[in-house]
Amino acid sequence: MPKAAKSPRATSPSDAPESAAGTRAAAQRLKMRRELATAAMELFATKGYEATTVDEIAATAGVARRTFFRHFRSKEEAIFPDHDDTLVRAEAVLNAAPPHEHPLDTVCRGIKEVMKMYAASPAVSVARYRLTREVPTLREREIASVARYERLFTRYLLGHFDERDHHDGNDDPLLAEVAASAVVTAHNHVLRRWLRAGGQGDVEAQLDHAFAIVRETFGSGIGAGRPAPSATAAAAAPEVREETAAPAVRASTTGDVVVAVARTDAPLDEVMRTIRKALGAA
Repeated sequence: MPKAAKSPRATSPSDAPESAAGTRAAAQRLKMRRELATAAMELFATKGYEATTVDEIAATAGVARRTFFRHFRSKEEAIFPDHDDTLVRAEAVLNAAPPHEHPLDTVCRGIKEVMKMYAASPAVSVARYRLTREVPTLREREIASVARYERLFTRYLLGHFDERDHHDGNDDPLLAEVAASAVVTAHNHVLRRWLRAGGQGDVEAQLDHAFAIVRETFGSGIGAGRPAPSATAAAAAPEVREETAAPAVRASTTGDVVVAVARTDAPLDEVMRTIRKALGAA
């Protein structure tokens, strides 16, 4: 029996001010974190990382030492002020994914939040990259940050497949974990190349190209060991078997034009393969 829809919660007059106050507080927090990070970067560039103290960073930012420690636990953490917020945004992308989207496509969209963080301030990102290459402590911190993203995306992909259901003919759990690592690796490869070029170039186009390679390599394998959604639907509803048994993607050639028709839940890699095949036959 279907559940009754919940009625929307009544909004009290105080809700809007509280929400606005929370938004302002979050913006102020992020602003202070970035100001402290900027002060730290300036001092690291002029005095060197080892010679710079937390007291000096706080003084340069015009705040007290205790204010610094309300935002960061150490001076090396101040180099990466946006990672926590970016991780939250990436997770929000995963949580809001449409049901028909291939989980690998969702992960690719999620990790774009990380690239946006770097691309928002190219000069700062390049300076930070150079500094992390020189200071082992910062490099270790960066590696730890990357590991957090990889765990997030691996959990998401594995959440779509049963890890215990790994048997002959169903390699989904293995592919999910490998694919998550591949997405992170592709992102980091493009990011490093962009940073080495001084933050120049169309990094989003480079990232899309890298993700296309990952999708082509892993996307078609994930889900191969499970019944297709159309097959499941056909078994559950014989009266619509003929319609659901239709191909997910069809393509036809008319003169110099290729026309493709695809269901909304058709995997992107299947769509591309069908179009390529039609173009080759034209």
